[in-house]
Amino acid sequence: MSATELNTTMDAAAGAAHEEEDHRLFGFVVFLLSESVIFFSLFVGYIVYKTSLTDWLPAGVEGLEVREPLINTIVLVSSSFVIYFAERFLHKDNLWGFRAFWLLTMGMGSFFLYGQAVEWRGLSFSVKSGVFVGTFYLLTGFHGLHVFTGVLLQGIMLGRSFLPNNYADGEFGVVATSLFWHFVDVIWIMLFALIYLWQ
Repeated sequence: MSATELNTTMDAAAGAAHEEEDHRLFGFVVFLLSESVIFFSLFVGYIVYKTSLTDWLPAGVEGLEVREPLINTIVLVSSSFVIYFAERFLHKDNLWGFRAFWLLTMGMGSFFLYGQAVEWRGLSFSVKSGVFVGTFYLLTGFHGLHVFTGVLLQGIMLGRSFLPNNYADGEFGVVATSLFWHFVDVIWIMLFALIYLWQ
């Protein structure tokens, strides 16, 4: 084989390897980092307002109820372990185990959203009650939107598990959805400590 032919073969192999590289996961991690910047910006705004305003809580409000949000927190954080086991079942080609734990994760996320809706309905203040209330609804609502998105993505991945050759192109959708769910859980832990524990 001549040097020219050898170079051509090597270039073709390098081109094929380049085409096979999958940067989807890297791109998704960058997306999560950008979401983190948004949340941290909101956290910083909350801290600045809380530490600089004298009348932080609305008149007649001494603090937020912690018990029910704590239960919701335990459920949501526990769902990260459940979705991990769902992934493990998928790696072992156990689709029914994957579906069962994946569906349980969806149920736990839905329970969290229901609990948040119940909490909002029972609050004694409105959106116009001051800066604290505005930031409270902004932070919890924005996070709730992410939880809803996570449950929706999980539903899509669950439906996909019933299709023929469902993961022939790899498990990127499941991995990305799981990463998103872990991200949502970590953000909520920080948000819960910021809003409910630091009153």
